[in-house]
Amino acid sequence: MIIGVGIDVAEIERFGAAMERTPGMAERLFVESELLLPGGERRGIASLAARFAAKEALAKALGAPAGLRWTDAEVYVEESGQPRVRVRGTVAERASALGVRSWHVSLSHDAGVASAVVVAEG
Repeated sequence: MIIGVGIDVAEIERFGAAMERTPGMAERLFVESELLLPGGERRGIASLAARFAAKEALAKALGAPAGLRWTDAEVYVEESGQPRVRVRGTVAERASALGVRSWHVSLSHDAGVASAVVVAEG
């Protein structure tokens, strides 16, 4: 059963500018593993913007309640290349209260825009 669906877009250039002018923003939005590629290099701004859009979409799928922490949702990619989300803390509590048992995630970035769709399934 579908419990919620969320979609979000982020303008990559605007997101990058916000990251540059706001010290500590990356650490408030992302866990360490989201900031780095598998080889240890810093992840590009388009990829980070897509991950931010996924977190926004996830919040929308949960009804956008107040009090969710950005770092309580982690976007990662399986070896197959499929994006996934791992939740803990405030996000896991809300998901559990709604009966969410699994997540479906799609990320994209093109033409200066990053986008994400998240489906919460019970």
